[in-house]
Amino acid sequence: MYILHLSCIFLFAPVLSGSLSSRVVYKVGVLMASRLDSPFDLERCGPAVDLALDKVNEKFLAHHGIELQKVQGSYPSCSGAIAPGLAADMHFKDDVIAFIGPACAFALEPVARLAAYWNTPIITGMGDQPPSEGELAAPASVVSRMHRLRNLRKGTRPQTLFNDKGKYPTLTRMSYCQCRLPRVFSSVFERFGWAHVALLLDKSDLFSLTVGKSLEWGLRKKGVLKAVRELDGNERESCEALLKDVSMYARVVILSVRGSLVREFLLAAHTLGMTRGDWAFLDVEIFQGGYWGETGWAADDERDTAARAAYEALLRVSLKLPTGDRFDEFADAVRARAKQHYNYSFSDGEEVNFFIGAFYDGVYLLGMALNETLTEGGDIRDGRNITRRMWGRDFHGITGHVRIDAVGDRDADYAILDLDPVTGKFEVVAFFHGLNSSYKPVPGKAIHWPGGRRGPPPDTPRCGFLWNDPMCQGEAQTVIIYCFIGLAVFLTFAVTAACVAYKQARIDAELNNTSWRVRPEEVLVEVGTGIGASPALHSINEVLKLSLGWSARGSTGAASTLGTPSLTLSSFTVGLYKGNRVAVKKIHRKKLDLNKKLLWEIKQARNVSHENTARFIGACVDCPLVFVLTEYCPKGSLKDVLSNDELQLDWNFRTSLVHDIVQGMCYLHGGLGAHGKLRSSNCLIDGRFVLKISDYGLNTLCTPTDLIKDDTYYYKLLWTAPELVASSIYPGAAASLKGDVYSFGIILEEIVLRAGPFHNYTTTMSSKEIVGHVCARESPPFRPVVSVGEVGAAAGGGGGAAVELLDLAERCWAEAADDRPSFDAINANYIKGYCDNLMDDLLRRMEQYANNLESLVEEKTEQLSLEKRRSEELLYQVLPRPVAQQLMAGEVVQPESFECVTVYFSDIVGFTELCAASTPMQVVDLLNDLYSTFDRIIGFYDVYKVETIGDAYMVVSGLPERNGDLHAREICLMALAIVEAVRGFVVRHRPTHRLEVRIGVHSGPVCAGVVGVKMPHYCLFGDTVNTASRMESTGQPLRIHLSENTRALLDQWGTFVVERRGEVELKGRGRMLTHWLLHCSEPEARPPTQGLQPPPQYPILFPALPQPALSLQVPYLVVEPPTLAA
Repeated sequence: MYILHLSCIFLFAPVLSGSLSSRVVYKVGVLMASRLDSPFDLERCGPAVDLALDKVNEKFLAHHGIELQKVQGSYPSCSGAIAPGLAADMHFKDDVIAFIGPACAFALEPVARLAAYWNTPIITGMGDQPPSEGELAAPASVVSRMHRLRNLRKGTRPQTLFNDKGKYPTLTRMSYCQCRLPRVFSSVFERFGWAHVALLLDKSDLFSLTVGKSLEWGLRKKGVLKAVRELDGNERESCEALLKDVSMYARVVILSVRGSLVREFLLAAHTLGMTRGDWAFLDVEIFQGGYWGETGWAADDERDTAARAAYEALLRVSLKLPTGDRFDEFADAVRARAKQHYNYSFSDGEEVNFFIGAFYDGVYLLGMALNETLTEGGDIRDGRNITRRMWGRDFHGITGHVRIDAVGDRDADYAILDLDPVTGKFEVVAFFHGLNSSYKPVPGKAIHWPGGRRGPPPDTPRCGFLWNDPMCQGEAQTVIIYCFIGLAVFLTFAVTAACVAYKQARIDAELNNTSWRVRPEEVLVEVGTGIGASPALHSINEVLKLSLGWSARGSTGAASTLGTPSLTLSSFTVGLYKGNRVAVKKIHRKKLDLNKKLLWEIKQARNVSHENTARFIGACVDCPLVFVLTEYCPKGSLKDVLSNDELQLDWNFRTSLVHDIVQGMCYLHGGLGAHGKLRSSNCLIDGRFVLKISDYGLNTLCTPTDLIKDDTYYYKLLWTAPELVASSIYPGAAASLKGDVYSFGIILEEIVLRAGPFHNYTTTMSSKEIVGHVCARESPPFRPVVSVGEVGAAAGGGGGAAVELLDLAERCWAEAADDRPSFDAINANYIKGYCDNLMDDLLRRMEQYANNLESLVEEKTEQLSLEKRRSEELLYQVLPRPVAQQLMAGEVVQPESFECVTVYFSDIVGFTELCAASTPMQVVDLLNDLYSTFDRIIGFYDVYKVETIGDAYMVVSGLPERNGDLHAREICLMALAIVEAVRGFVVRHRPTHRLEVRIGVHSGPVCAGVVGVKMPHYCLFGDTVNTASRMESTGQPLRIHLSENTRALLDQWGTFVVERRGEVELKGRGRMLTHWLLHCSEPEARPPTQGLQPPPQYPILFPALPQPALSLQVPYLVVEPPTLAA
């Protein structure tokens, strides 16, 4: 809105030019340091003064017929040597009525004295002490006054610059006054109940000295200042010694020192343990920037971490920065004007600071005072009168609420900042409002007290600063007694601890044995590369770099995964580690802590060794790449074996699998404990058809980081006992011995029926619904249902084995966990009688597998032979048969020259216009219909279709198999048949359109060969091809254009009627004699139609093989055998 208002001023400037020319112009002198790179130099504050003058002229002075214009003067530094001379020039030469600036005190002081003498108002947006470097350029009187501050007597108010407004009766300061700082600090102390404060001030820095002396005078008057220590910042005094000294008097320390010393003092406090929450530190940073020195914790050295922690104990007092949309618009206008009129661009991150806004408010305040003076008929040159109108008033300025006190100083607002330990940046937590001297916390912003404290540190220690509080004397004796008792207890347990430590050290040494640890580059995984391609070996790192990702598969056996291999790394895949095949299980973890619990689980997994358990080989725990290597079982999982209908599983084989499961679980329950994830997919079959249980233990490692409760999640819960489902964060998180027995019962159902779990319900219910019914504890319990017919079909030749296994399953999935048998009981009472002769059982398994494999090989061989024949037939339609046979034999097809062939070219007349009036799909349908007609016609002749390009159709006769002089006859007969077919051709989407073609024929030598390796093409080369193309392009619609060579070849037959056309100009050939082919009088100009089958309704790619049923959206045109003209 502010920018819009300024834009309106510039827009209507020409309209107002007449009125402006009649205004009385008064000059205002602007004095500022230029190119000082300070927050208050001319390049930054000058644009604000310009904007304010425009505003004042428009709002306050226009109706008085007065206009203010600036006279600008600049000087190179905060010096009192040049500014008074510039002010004198402005007063005597330009007759200015007010001064804006200077900003820094050393230049302001002499100008303010002169302005008082001239009775001229002077307004500044700063008026404070600059850094100590300014002392070099300060007038001698100013320097002597600063030095007198160092020797100030205790209890005496410091007489700093501009305190005595009797010497500067026309000076108004719009930013702040150091004399107000004691009020700010007092409000903080009252807020937190602090009455014992110490002050450290740097007497070598003028800014720190003046601020410190102001605080000293004000806080002593309040009675809270208990110790003051002055130091020379140039002498590198011991910060630790000073802190130890003041710690005898106070726990709250004010640091009035230069920026670099703030960090040194806080680091020293951190070393002394004074930043843990029992001490508080405060400092002053009037302007948040580096001009008064770097006061941040970061210095890019090895102490940054300690400094950041130490700064958590610091509260910082700073001027409140203006905010809001109005100030943001003002800031944008300042930036624009600075770039346009002052050739200065604000750097990235540089804000339009408080002092810039203060200069704007100062000019605005001057405008209000001038308006009131003129309205009351006062003298515009009476500086003291105008100044009195600016003092003791309030208004809403660009920097917020502005209150000027009775002596011309602004009661500024301040911000209290605290370091956010998370971001490492100072954030505003409270405000001090100068209007009513009140402390107001920022809602939702709490102070982060160090050491985990929830409140401020106490004002005094519990036992006093010198530990001399009488109430603590008795406590000290009690502490000594407790120390002796503690020492005795320590000595008592020392020997016991040593013994325990020795034993623990041995355990830790075993846990820290990292021989199990696998590096990613040591593992090569099999990754498919496409359809029909053999898996290739890639390192896991290489797969991840190619962004191939990890995709879940449904089987833990590497050889069990069905479907087309792709460039993905599955959750379970095959790998090669140290020359041996292994199963690689990917663990989805974003973060992994290699703690003792995980190391203990890995130790337990390494110790598992049984014939019916998959051996743990190693693991990689480098997040995000986490995987486990286990023994490779090439036959896949039990789930895959059961679902493979091609495998004939007799009951001896199934019972032996049950026996292996029971043996493996007996071993795990006797040592490792509960499995928790027992499912058919975790029961693997090795090369000897021995079942091995996998995915046991390692619960900490296998806990997924992200859990998605999809259908897969609930499907895995089908094997989980109902009492464990509620406490399972993920499938297998909760485990018990009797829960594994329940899972075994579900597996028995799968083995008996060769179907999935709860297979009678999965067709009508989702996995989530099934799990809900199981957990509902219904009566009778919701369990898999097996009909009598299914039992009989499953039993087959197995006698009672199926019934016995189902009976065992019902006992295993009993509702009450105590009613389920243990695996030891199952092994003793049921399984022990089976599989006594392991060798015979193994031989039976191998024989059954060999028979299944033999029938499978025969079937695959027949399918391969069928596909081979299909591929050959397809290749014969793409390339000439002799050429295709050479390519299939692996031979190189050599280019071949032909002495004389006849080449045919044709294209559609007006094809471009027809395409423009048709949709792309209509054009495709047209070409498909037309070329299908041509393709059926050429099937009756000894010709070879070379290619079609757009509407061009190219045919040749006499190659690749030579036919003597028949090639000209065959081509011309075919051309006559095509012309006849085109005459009756109907364009499907434009039935009334008459389609016409141009045909050109020429005979001569050519060279032919196969070009390219990928999608090889049989191409013709030679001048004959070009001439035939020219014959077509110079022809006429529905006429056959012959060259003289072709006519001469046709004469030997005596049956073709040819009409002489004459000489025709052919591009690149000159003039040639050409002819028109009219018709053929040969009695049998085409093969007899008797016995010929009509062309099919779809293209035949493989005539010798059974055809699939094709569904075509557009029927193909049926072409009868061509009829030649008589």
